[in-house]
Amino acid sequence: MTDLLRRLVEETGAPPLSYAQARTLAAHPDPAVRRALARRTDLVPEVLYYLAEDDDPEVRRAIADNVATPLKAYLLLTEDSDVDVRLTLVQRIAALAPGLSDDEKCRVRLIVDQALTRLAQDQIPRVRVLLSEALKFLIDAPPAVINRLARDVEVAVAAPVLTFSPVLTDADLLEIIRAQPISEKLSAIARRAGLNTPVTDAIAATDDTAAITDMLSNQGAQIREETLDALISRASQHPEWHDPLVHRPQLHRNAARRLALFVSDTLVRALILRRDLEPDAAVAVAEAVRRRLGDEALTGALLDYGPNWRDALRDIHDRIAARLVDGASGDDMLKAAMAAGDRLEATALLSAMAEVSPFAVAATVKAASVKGMVSMTWKAGLSASVAVDLQRWLANIPPNEVLPPDVDGGFRLSEPEMEWQVEMFCETEALANPWSS
Repeated sequence: MTDLLRRLVEETGAPPLSYAQARTLAAHPDPAVRRALARRTDLVPEVLYYLAEDDDPEVRRAIADNVATPLKAYLLLTEDSDVDVRLTLVQRIAALAPGLSDDEKCRVRLIVDQALTRLAQDQIPRVRVLLSEALKFLIDAPPAVINRLARDVEVAVAAPVLTFSPVLTDADLLEIIRAQPISEKLSAIARRAGLNTPVTDAIAATDDTAAITDMLSNQGAQIREETLDALISRASQHPEWHDPLVHRPQLHRNAARRLALFVSDTLVRALILRRDLEPDAAVAVAEAVRRRLGDEALTGALLDYGPNWRDALRDIHDRIAARLVDGASGDDMLKAAMAAGDRLEATALLSAMAEVSPFAVAATVKAASVKGMVSMTWKAGLSASVAVDLQRWLANIPPNEVLPPDVDGGFRLSEPEMEWQVEMFCETEALANPWSS
């Protein structure tokens, strides 16, 4: 390109080109001239429209990105053979729509809607994906276009508007759910902010595990108590639901109580520590934990002590604690208890050596918690090899689930984790049985 042409086409602040100059340059054989011309915003619409049909795709891309391009050229470019031209056009129209005044919207809405409709039907998924991303937050995006994108066969196209578009109504969402879309699309709906109960009921009724997990994790989703109760009834078979259920906002009393009966130790602790539980719900959780830990009996030989095993455990613990103070060997007493098969004695001894409540150790035994038993053994100052024996013999943990020592004979769990396990069982037992200590 000559210096003269560069000045004519590109010079900032230069006088506008005349119509004749612009038409001449628009037909120039050098595509670099036409590309530079296509970037100018002071050309008459006729020249810009002419350049929208240029043979060079870079010229057409520049026209698609030009804020001065007439809207009729946008319609032409929606059919462009070059995918990058259409991608550029998506970005330009999406940027244009929110900035229109009300009067402008009335005048150009028809053309913009036509252009968006064509782009929503583009054969290249990449174009439709970009369009969906560009329109997903737009309040006044054309409903027909949003609904078409929401029903697109490509998940990457449908998901953005399914999750975010304010244009989609509950009726739209229910119709999409009734069409039995694939799981990823249901999950996209389940992640919408402020999901209303008709939609959450419909998602729950699909039996789609992943979508229900996403819905339960969605803190803004409104879920009826009856729907939540129905899901809790099935939750024991779906561990992935446990965490989001425990952390649901405004968890009602019966739901909290039922969850406490089967979720993991860690989630029971999270349930107990919730600050938003009403007093009666907290009491219900404590009752459920007490039932779970076994208020009437522990396991195995503890049944021999009958319903008064707690009194017996406390008495044995006090006796053993006194002997330890007097200098007796805890290791020797544990070996004797194991040789005699006295589980209550071993439970009391472990708690005395660990300096924790005997009922916390009893709770760990009842729960058959691998990590809990290892942690109580560590707290008692015993070795990792003894932890193996206590897992198998005292807590009846199956051999294939026992946690062995590491390669150096030490504990596989970190000290902070073991400390946390001990604290968790102590806190859980204290809440479930405040009369125990």
